[in-house]
Amino acid sequence: MNEPLPITIPLLNPNEPEALLAELNVQEGQQVSADELICSLETTKSTAELRAPQKGYVVGLRYSQGQTVRAGEVLCYLVASPEVPLPGEETPPQESAEAGDLPPGLRITQPALALAKAHGLDLGALPTGPLVTENLVRERLQAGAPADFAAPESEFDPTAIVVYGAGGHGKSLIDLLRSLGTYQIAGIIDDGVQAGTQIMGVTVLGGNQALAGLYQQGVHLAVNAVGGIGNITVRIQVFRRLAEAGFTCPAVVHPTAFVEASAHLAPGVQVFPHAYVGSQARLGFGAIINTSAIVSHDCAIADYANISPGAMLAGGVQVGRGVLIGMGATLNLQVSIGSGARIGNGATVKSDVPPQGIVRAGAIWPE
Repeated sequence: MNEPLPITIPLLNPNEPEALLAELNVQEGQQVSADELICSLETTKSTAELRAPQKGYVVGLRYSQGQTVRAGEVLCYLVASPEVPLPGEETPPQESAEAGDLPPGLRITQPALALAKAHGLDLGALPTGPLVTENLVRERLQAGAPADFAAPESEFDPTAIVVYGAGGHGKSLIDLLRSLGTYQIAGIIDDGVQAGTQIMGVTVLGGNQALAGLYQQGVHLAVNAVGGIGNITVRIQVFRRLAEAGFTCPAVVHPTAFVEASAHLAPGVQVFPHAYVGSQARLGFGAIINTSAIVSHDCAIADYANISPGAMLAGGVQVGRGVLIGMGATLNLQVSIGSGARIGNGATVKSDVPPQGIVRAGAIWPE
């Protein structure tokens, strides 16, 4: 571990980008082992434990127990030695570039700041600590009922949904949504594809900046089509953007997939054609169960894990946060895969894999 490893706050609920740091189990400079409990987080609807992905020293601890933290923020870093220098502080991209004009402690997005100034809202009355979004400013303006403010008129369409990502995974999700016959696809959001481009008959509406306008038009649902293979942080960031814009990510299951009635699917889960999810299996937020994958009874798949096409998980397998299970991989009964691990295509896993572990394609683990 030559570089500091950031420990970031996960998104527990797409409608609640903030969480309470209910319990902090480490302190500055403390040495921790892999999978040791760092903290416990709570939202109004869920709780989660954040564990160390590998051994190291806790440095740069930014929050205290009882404080509110936000998805995507860095809680602390893990380093091989307390003497390792930390990366320079960066201003979050959502924050205003005009921070010098703001009240102390206020963090606000550029659109929210522009809206507040346009209607003369007292910035000192806004909450400090959490990031203030455009939706929050609009709520304050409506509550104050200033004479010159009118909320945008829009009619919420419960069937309208947007696809965030125009790549191969996005195309698969377009077909999945069409097969359900429930949703109306309002368009595609992609930060790297020109607005107006047609993909499978669906129009690219623009990048992240288009989300606010879509929400005002009554589109409140989204699917995350950024797979994040090789860099799960990208997928998590998309969920964060959607949550901050007010979008909800429903679980979507292809009609040819089979999910047992006793299984539990968190929001944001995607289950593709001919996949199977067994009895009392639990799928965490944003997990992907791809085409023809098998997740047997009592498996627990943590947030953002990706089970690739044709992978087979026997009963009771535990898959950690952000794990990638490759195509055609086989996992034996009750094995545990640590957070951030990668299992290569066609590998056979017979015992536990540690956090951040790598099992090469075609290998038998342990070797």
